[in-house]
Order: sequence, then C-alpha cells, then structure tokens
Amino acid sequence: MDLTGTVTLVTGASGGIGAGVARRFAAAGASVVAHSFRGEVDVGGLAVAADLTDEDECFRLVREAAAWQGRLDAVVNCAGVQPVRELAGMSAAEWRDVVDTNVLSAFSCTQAAVEVMRSTGGSVTHIASIEGSHPAHGHAHYSASKAALIMHARSAALEYGRFGIRVNTVSPGLVDRPGLDRDWPEGVERWRAAAPLGRLGTPEDIGDACVFLASPMAAWITGHDLVVDGGIGARPTW
Repeated sequence: MDLTGTVTLVTGASGGIGAGVARRFAAAGASVVAHSFRGEVDVGGLAVAADLTDEDECFRLVREAAAWQGRLDAVVNCAGVQPVRELAGMSAAEWRDVVDTNVLSAFSCTQAAVEVMRSTGGSVTHIASIEGSHPAHGHAHYSASKAALIMHARSAALEYGRFGIRVNTVSPGLVDRPGLDRDWPEGVERWRAAAPLGRLGTPEDIGDACVFLASPMAAWITGHDLVVDGGIGARPTW
C-alpha cells in the first residue's frame, strides 16, 4: 500500500507493537509522528514526548503532529499498559492506572484528532485486544479497558462518520517480544499448539492491519474490530 504524502501519528511508539506499527506506516510511505513518554523514538519522522494520562498533553500532541506538515491523516492509539493483578486485593488506584492509560488516552487523542480532521476526514485506530472479549486471569482491569476501547471506537464511528472520519480497532492475539519464551515458556508453547497458524504474532502483523485500516482500501470500513490472532478465536473452548 502506498501512503506517500500522508501523515500518521502513532502513540506508544516505543513499545513493541507501537514500534512495529510505526515501522509499517513508514515502510508504506507515510510520514510518521512517533509518540513516547520521553520522545526517544526514531522512525525517521518526528518524535514527540507527551504524558497521555493528561488530557491537555493529548491535545498538544495531536496539534503538534498536525502542524508538522500541515495535515494529519491517521492516528493509531497504541499507548497502553498490561499489569498482572488478581481482582482480589486490587485497589481502585490500580484499576484507574490501567483505565486512564489505556482508555482515557485514546478518548482524548480521538477528540483532538476529530478537531483536526473535521474538515478533511481521516482514520483513527485503537489497539484493543482479544482480551476485550475473552478475559484472562489477573487481567480484569486490562480486559475491561480493551472492551471499552472496542465500544468507544464503535460509538465514535457512529458519531464522526458524517465528517468522513473512520474509527476502528485492531485486536491482537499473543504478540512476540524479546524474552517472552524465557518469561512465559508454557504459555508460548500452549499458544503455538492451539493457534491454527502455529505461531505468535509479530508487531509488524499488527502494523499491517493498521496500515490497511488507514488506507483507501478500507474507505468503507468503520466501527469494525479487526481481530489479528493467528486464528486462535476459531478454537473450540469445550
């Protein structure tokens, strides 16, 4: 796909999935604004630091991205955290930390993007998860936040479609990262045995899905949750 001449903002671009998304947009020819908390990302575009738990910082980030080359065509909300904590004993502060990082950041960045895209149209994609519909032990706060992202995208698609703004989610399955085999060997083995395609995902797999949703090939797709999980959802659970 050729996205030459377009500008894409990727939040959380210092993380595994976020970095993969940024690389795939750059490979497709887009000019990439790569966000991270400290602004240390290098994808050959513009690196911007921002604390996305702060609403004003979200708006500043999006406005800076749009001002860079005078346009903003796509936003991919990758910023997020995935702590492990059982519900029993979880504090309200721990719950809020996950929700604020995973949901409120996407909410505020989307509002800011609409402010910029209202007259030109554009694409917003949230990185959700298959855990938005299939919970895992110790991930109640994470799963709830990802379910919220899916419904936020659908609601935003409904309200912003009249401006030519499309809003979708990508829900990854288990995505590989350095050290995952060492840190969770039994989980990785179970995934490989269960997934019809027999492997974990890569950050680039997720990036390709995001590039597609931001491209003209997805011009009539909005309010959709694109599951990218190697077919794990096709496995029977009984």
